[in-house]
Amino acid sequence: MKHLFLSICTAAVLVSCGAMSGSSASKVGKAQPSLAGTNWALADNVKGKIPTLKIEGEKISGNAGCNNYFGTAKIEASTGNFSAGALGSTRMACDNMSVEKNFMDMVGKANKYVVTGSVLELYQDNLLLLKFNKAE
Repeated sequence: MKHLFLSICTAAVLVSCGAMSGSSASKVGKAQPSLAGTNWALADNVKGKIPTLKIEGEKISGNAGCNNYFGTAKIEASTGNFSAGALGSTRMACDNMSVEKNFMDMVGKANKYVVTGSVLELYQDNLLLLKFNKAE
């Protein structure tokens, strides 16, 4: 019974990995639309305020779920490269600081981006880290 359960789980993982290869992950490392002057809201449901990302030239800012953050970004549309650096934030204490910490960690680890319609995905190589919806 235990082996059957493990076999089913393994098969499910392999099928899901195969499905991802045909999605936007296949666009990682390829030319992308410019992100200049865009605003994004995290697509995942999180407890509290939804994290945001605002891109203005070589600067990024937004709200990480509690605190406002800011930093620099190097974004190359021709290669789909994305890197955030010099990240800083305000220092208010909130109920769910783990969301904020995870969000900031992932923004800092992202090195690629893909835009599909009104969706922005940030990747670390081929691993999807964050998914955003376009915001006004």
